[in-house]
Amino acid sequence: MALGHNLSADYYYNYENITEDYMDDYSQYAMVCVKEEVRNFAKVFLPAFYSIAFVVGLAGNSVVVAIYAFYKKQKTKTDVYILNLAVADLLLLFTLPLWAVNAAHGWVLGKVMCKVTSALYTINFVSGMQFLACISVDRYWAVTGAQSAAGAGRRCGLACTCVWAAAVLLSVPQLVFYTVNHKARCIPIFPHYLGTAIKASIQLLEICLGFVVPFLIMGVCYSLTARTLVRTPNIKKARPLKVLLAVVMVFIITQLPYNIVKFCQAIDIIYALITDCEQSKRMGFAIQVTESIALFHSCLNPVLYVFMGASFKNYIMKVAKKYGSWRRQRQKVEEIPFDSEAPTEPTSTFSI
Repeated sequence: MALGHNLSADYYYNYENITEDYMDDYSQYAMVCVKEEVRNFAKVFLPAFYSIAFVVGLAGNSVVVAIYAFYKKQKTKTDVYILNLAVADLLLLFTLPLWAVNAAHGWVLGKVMCKVTSALYTINFVSGMQFLACISVDRYWAVTGAQSAAGAGRRCGLACTCVWAAAVLLSVPQLVFYTVNHKARCIPIFPHYLGTAIKASIQLLEICLGFVVPFLIMGVCYSLTARTLVRTPNIKKARPLKVLLAVVMVFIITQLPYNIVKFCQAIDIIYALITDCEQSKRMGFAIQVTESIALFHSCLNPVLYVFMGASFKNYIMKVAKKYGSWRRQRQKVEEIPFDSEAPTEPTSTFSI
């Protein structure tokens, strides 16, 4: 759940569980904690960061989708996973302008769009992490030859279906609990009768499916892949090993801090550990910063998984050459004087 979009509750002592709607029920426990500085920070930081991530991520992932969809006809399993990853990243990035407006001015699109946008955020964030795990498994099989080619396409299709289905199921709480509060913020509001164990379970499930499981799969597969590369004679090992190390390190650096903060939130939901206003404010700052860093992984995926590959660079060069040839032919046509002796159509042909 994208709890970072909740710009921090105004109360502490189990602050994730308490809303103003049920303040009377908790008045003997809750203490008012004004978090104006947290909201002011969000109004500046989140729109700026989301704008940068949107522009950078849109450019990189759009190129990936365009190349795989229109130019590379024969696709391997890794290509299919990378294409799905780029689609998930793009759909995630398309929600960022809405969250930027929500941070700066409040939610203006109504409750239905609040639920749908929150669900799309979760679907694509979680599926993106799981597709990274799929890529690591496929690379391990490719290097070690641990799987036969028979039925590979069917297994790839089944894996993609399972990833999207799991992400959609995990987004159900967003569709149910996200709404627009009286301050025009799109946030999760849980009814008072819903036990803290259920709320914490939702949070922990997201951590498991969105970080722990993909990280374990990536760690095991890339470790075995690296060991196989080192033991294989007569191949250039330096570049593949650097790429594997970069993929793992970027995943840890961008995702680990965010999931640590989410885990702390889940523990606080159960045990109400945060009873100090300053601690609650620090948690508000931490979730905004770490979630933004985690989101930036969507901008780095094209570089890590696509642009480093020699084959994809070749496709980009081919597209660039075709576009350059088309531009040169277009300029030549425009330079032909329009008189009685000039041909009415260009005599040369070219392909786009």
